[in-house]
Amino acid sequence: MGIAWKDSYKVGVDFIDKEHQQLFTRMNKLLEICESGEKNVWACREGVKYLRNHAMEHFEHEEEYMQAMQHSEYEIHKRLHDDFRDKTLPALEVEMEETGYSVESIRHFLGVCLGWVVAHTQTEDQVIAGKATSKWADLPPQEEKEALEAAINQVMQEMFHKRANLLSEHYAGEDFGKVVCCRFLYRGKQKEKWEVTLVYEERLLLKIIGNILDMEYSRVDDMVINVVRYLSRQFIEKIRKSFPMIAFLDLEKESLLTHEQLLNSFEREQPACSLLFQTNEGYFAFSATAADTIRGTFATATVIDPNHVMAAVNDYLSKENRKKILLVDDSEFMRGRIVKLLAEDYDLVEADSSISAIREIAVSRPDLILLDYEMPVCDGRQALEMIRSDKAIADIPVIFLTAKDDLESVRKVMALRPEGYLLKKMSDGDIKKNIDNFFGKKNK
Repeated sequence: MGIAWKDSYKVGVDFIDKEHQQLFTRMNKLLEICESGEKNVWACREGVKYLRNHAMEHFEHEEEYMQAMQHSEYEIHKRLHDDFRDKTLPALEVEMEETGYSVESIRHFLGVCLGWVVAHTQTEDQVIAGKATSKWADLPPQEEKEALEAAINQVMQEMFHKRANLLSEHYAGEDFGKVVCCRFLYRGKQKEKWEVTLVYEERLLLKIIGNILDMEYSRVDDMVINVVRYLSRQFIEKIRKSFPMIAFLDLEKESLLTHEQLLNSFEREQPACSLLFQTNEGYFAFSATAADTIRGTFATATVIDPNHVMAAVNDYLSKENRKKILLVDDSEFMRGRIVKLLAEDYDLVEADSSISAIREIAVSRPDLILLDYEMPVCDGRQALEMIRSDKAIADIPVIFLTAKDDLESVRKVMALRPEGYLLKKMSDGDIKKNIDNFFGKKNK
């Protein structure tokens, strides 16, 4: 997934579409600076500053346009802009400064910006041209939101001993790392329903559980999931008074969501309240929405059946722990063949060139790269050299795909020290077996 402008992002207002396209260009430029072997802090800082200033100007132009039209959604739109410009961007810039503009912090910055811009462009900005209605129309009063923010911060300190800073008042599922999502359905006597979702970045969750159990955890397993389920229930109980919508409702159902399922639920309807917090050890989000779309949400989630809890938890872990493979090949036929072979057991991401592969790695880190050795313009050898030259991604394993099996060609491939190579003329079964064996040995 590169940072590419698509026609589907168009709003239909010329100057707005032009400025959106320029934002994507600025993000691409910053990504190039970040990936450059000659990257330096000054260049990155200037790139971020340039992108931020362009975004601020764009927000002002949009707001002026809506005011001139006397648009009924102006106040809501400005509130979304204010949240991003006054809370989200400053917090991300602090993170980059504190890490010396590390590649990881810049990728996080770009991931959040890209996620926000795409979501905002395809939802709220469509409102400007009359193509949609705002999904944030039922926002709670600012006083209620501030009370909820204070309550969450207090409970974070009491339960987890973590100080949380509000990063965004309108979290819409933007990617901030691998996550665990616990969702709860509350129902009242008048059949009113609310969904409440707690989203934990995995590294924060492992730190919390490790401190509670006085053990060091390096991965999310069934023990971690079961602990966080009950911690999440207690967390919500402690903040009920600060969130009147669920204060007198009863817990009816709970489920576990993958990040993809979380995004899908946001696409259907934005929550009434969705707050993203930053701690010094990871990110945490609280989201709540009136559950009009509950049937669709729970149909795809892993619902926790009290009589079959372990089966549900194991099902969720099997979905979450699928390995991600980046498949890089200029042949659409070859990509289709590999996807068909592996998609049942692995998450496949495709790239048709080395350049698009590097962009994909920057946005979404894979567990393995299957890299075509013979590609035009920038071949597999050059792509591997770029990967190995960047400390942040140098350790990602690479297996070459090659059509040549003569001794000299094999020597050239193996001289680059990949994890191995696969011949394209191998049978489907042998290719699948090699990938399964690779991850089997890695897990051991």
